[in-house]
Amino acid sequence: MPIDTLFEQITGLSHAELIDRYAMGVERFDARVLKLDDAALDTAFLTGTEVTMPDGTRGPLGIWPVRVLLGHLADAEIVLVHRMRRVVAEDRPVLAYWDENAFIDAGLYAGPGRPIAAFVATVHTLRKWTTEWLRTLSDQQWARIGLHTQNGEQSVRTIANYATWHLEHHAIYLNRKVERLSKS
Repeated sequence: MPIDTLFEQITGLSHAELIDRYAMGVERFDARVLKLDDAALDTAFLTGTEVTMPDGTRGPLGIWPVRVLLGHLADAEIVLVHRMRRVVAEDRPVLAYWDENAFIDAGLYAGPGRPIAAFVATVHTLRKWTTEWLRTLSDQQWARIGLHTQNGEQSVRTIANYATWHLEHHAIYLNRKVERLSKS
């Protein structure tokens, strides 16, 4: 399936189907990621580096090192779960913009000593906890709205769609990097 149609596929799912798909978190990661050494985890890729994508097309590999990508996924999971929970609990909460690049630029993920197992465990734990919680939501709760400072109104469903897509999208790139680094 082309990567650009992934989001469309996700948005077409029923709530139950979306939850099942959301539940597939770190299981989408190539398990060899946990066996990479520090040099591999911190290998940056040049802009323009291409690999074969799942649909057979050629596409960019992405420039973030594996360690940075896993740290980003952990923080994104924290942000997105928090947004969904706030929208259910609060009346039209304001959802702040999250500057993912500021976290990367601040060095929160880069370099030896940043434990990738903790990043993976964060994603795993939040996905398991949130999956069970999402299963309890009524249709009215799925439709509740938060006000994102840049993207406007977002329902719990909108955020869950994005969270599901976000992990799947990055897992494609992560797995291509792991495959490439494991062959070295």
